[in-house]
Amino acid sequence: MSRLYGLSDDERAITAMARDFTAEYLTPYALEWDERKHFPVEVFAKAGALGMGAIYIPEEHGGAGLSRLDGVRIFEQLASGCPVTAAFVSIHNMATWMIATYGDDAQRAQWLPTLLPMESLASYCLTEPGAGSDAAALSTKAVRDGDDYVLTGVKQFISGAGASQVYVVMARTGAEGPRGISTFVVPIDTPGLSFGANEKKMGWNAQPTRQVIFDQARVPAANLIGGVGNGFRIAMAGLNGGRLNIAACSLGGGQAAFDKAVGYLRQRKAFGQRTLDFQGLQFQLADMRTDLEAARTLLWRAAAALDADAADKVALCAMAKKFVTDACFDVADKALQLHGGYGYLSEYGVEKIVRDLRVNRILEGTNEIMRVVIARSIIADADRQKGQ
Repeated sequence: MSRLYGLSDDERAITAMARDFTAEYLTPYALEWDERKHFPVEVFAKAGALGMGAIYIPEEHGGAGLSRLDGVRIFEQLASGCPVTAAFVSIHNMATWMIATYGDDAQRAQWLPTLLPMESLASYCLTEPGAGSDAAALSTKAVRDGDDYVLTGVKQFISGAGASQVYVVMARTGAEGPRGISTFVVPIDTPGLSFGANEKKMGWNAQPTRQVIFDQARVPAANLIGGVGNGFRIAMAGLNGGRLNIAACSLGGGQAAFDKAVGYLRQRKAFGQRTLDFQGLQFQLADMRTDLEAARTLLWRAAAALDADAADKVALCAMAKKFVTDACFDVADKALQLHGGYGYLSEYGVEKIVRDLRVNRILEGTNEIMRVVIARSIIADADRQKGQ
């Protein structure tokens, strides 16, 4: 736990690298990307060159070999400049990690050389029009046909769809329920693979969100990773880290909104004095700062648990995702309010943060589902203690 209260020289250097990258390549352009709905592919290649496309993939597979704790600090820094771009880097890392972790040597040799440096981008395909929170009910089918699988179905709300070159897809190879799901790597040039229209969204404008459509899409059996029937386990393992990363994106956005609010109140005058000097506003800032620090502490605690493969890692990741995304959205919303009418104008950047952070309470498992995960762990612990 001592690492929660101080960083080593290496950890400081990693965080500073991400902060400097953000200041140069993300912050100056985030509002423009949002307005133009521009997906900054050119920036991902720069991030990949610094190892940010394979943050927690082991060095033996060509990754940076960093910890999950390092990862959440990196994503916080990236999100302070653009939560949307940071979130896609997270998604790419999760999908690439699945291939590196559950793929065999031949699969890693085929896919990782371009994914690790983000020369190719990866998207994650789990959610469907009729299977969101109930992911085990997914209906996309993969039917074995000789040396291939034929995929049929639709995936919904897929970030990067149509722009990514690689899709990590969960599809049903067996009976209903979680044990009938398997994982496939599907390249963009697969016949029968197509994409829906780019969704019109409240936020996350700087990355495309489309349906991914499989119409008798034929994929080599060699593209199945982790073995038949292990897809749901792979998906849930990936989401533990994904929940931490999206929480870190909320933390970075919330911190940025808070900093903007303090800066605005420092220079804004009303009733003959700085608005920063009004005690009522100071109390609001004190609460916001406390919420940010509490969120950061819980996030680091959960990341350390995932690194240590602790018994309570799943519950802690769910707690962090729920608490951090809720608290930091609230901080961003309060920061907008402290700006008054100016907070509602796009040029100040706060309303973009509010729009972008809202969806983080939904994706990677809704915060309602996070409560289900946490409650199950409480019940399991109580039953275990009763049996002792």
